[in-house]
Amino acid sequence: MGNFRRVPVGIVGASGYGGLQLVRLLLEHPEVELVYLGEENNLGKTLAATYPQLANVVKLPIEAVEPETIAHRCEAVFLSLANGLACQITPTLIEKGCKVIDLSADYRFMNLATYTSWYGTERSDHATVATAVYGLPELYRDRIADAQLVGCPGAYPTASLLALLPLFKQGLIVPETAIIDAKSGASTGGRETKTHLLLAEADNSLAAYSVTRHRHTPEIEQICSELAGHEVTVQFTPHLVPMVRGILATVYATLRDPGLVGDDLTTIYRAFYRNSPWVNICDSGVYPHTKWASGTNICYIGVEVDPRTGRIIVMSAIDNLIKGQAGQAIQCFNLMMGWDETLGLPKLGFYP
Repeated sequence: MGNFRRVPVGIVGASGYGGLQLVRLLLEHPEVELVYLGEENNLGKTLAATYPQLANVVKLPIEAVEPETIAHRCEAVFLSLANGLACQITPTLIEKGCKVIDLSADYRFMNLATYTSWYGTERSDHATVATAVYGLPELYRDRIADAQLVGCPGAYPTASLLALLPLFKQGLIVPETAIIDAKSGASTGGRETKTHLLLAEADNSLAAYSVTRHRHTPEIEQICSELAGHEVTVQFTPHLVPMVRGILATVYATLRDPGLVGDDLTTIYRAFYRNSPWVNICDSGVYPHTKWASGTNICYIGVEVDPRTGRIIVMSAIDNLIKGQAGQAIQCFNLMMGWDETLGLPKLGFYP
C-alpha cells in the first residue's frame, strides 16, 4: 500500500460556535489533517484559552491571518468570520490556489448590489464573486464539485430552502404566497455578548425579531427567484426560542393544484431528495422535532396539506450549527474534493 496522505486544512475564526463545530468535525474526519488555526485575537495561545475542554485535544497555536501563509500550508481553508471580513482575504487565497469554504454572507450573493444594500459593505472583488458557488449541495451538488470557492448558506436559508426547493423547482405553488415562519435557538446569534441572548432575557420567552428586514431574506429570495424563473419575494419572520441549538422553519404556500393531498406531496419530496443523503422526509402525518436533528447534519422534513385552505405546510428541522453551518461546509468540502458527501459527518445525535 502507498503512503496515506491526509489533506491539510485550516480554519480562520475557530473560536466562535461555528468554528468550534468545524474543529470537532475536522479532527474526526478520516481524510484531513487540521494544520492551521487563524484569528486576529489570542495570537500564540491555543483554543483552550477560550474552550478549556479542548486543552488535551487541540495543540495548534492560534496564528495571524496571512493569506499567503494559509495558502502555502493548506489545500483548503474554512472561513468562519463576521460578515465583511472573508472578502478581504479570499481573492488572495483563490489566486494562490487554495480551496475556500466561506461560512459568512460574503460569497452567497450573485449580485453584489444586493449584498451591499443588506449588509452595508462596499465591495470591489467582483471577479472573485463571479466564481463563487452557493453551498447548498441538495441544489448545486455538481457546481460545488467543480468550485474553488463556495459561499455556504446561513442556517435559516438552509432550513427554509430545503422546505421550498421541490415546490419552486416543480412549480407546485403560487410563488408569491410563500410564507416562512422560523424559530431558532440562541446559538444562531453567535458567541458575542448580546442582551437579548442573556438567560434572564431569553428564558421562558418567545419573540420575533428583525421582522421584514432579516438579512437572510434576500438570500432565500435569490434562490427561489432562480428556480421560479422570475423575481420572487417571500415573507420571512424569525423567532428566538429559549433553547441552545436547532431551527424549525414552517413554510406555508398556496398550491396550484388544490387536489393534491399530503401523501402526494410526501411522495414528491421523497423523489426530489432521493439522492440527498442528508435530507430525511418523514412519513405522512409525522412532523419533525429539532431534537431529532441536534448534533447531526440531517434535515428532517414533514409535509402536510390543508384541503380547507388549499395550502401546503412544510416543516423543516435542522441543527443550526451543523447542517446550518459547519456540517454543511464540510459536506461542500467533501464534494469539492471528490469524496462521498457523508464523509466525517454525524448521522446520529444525542437523544433525548
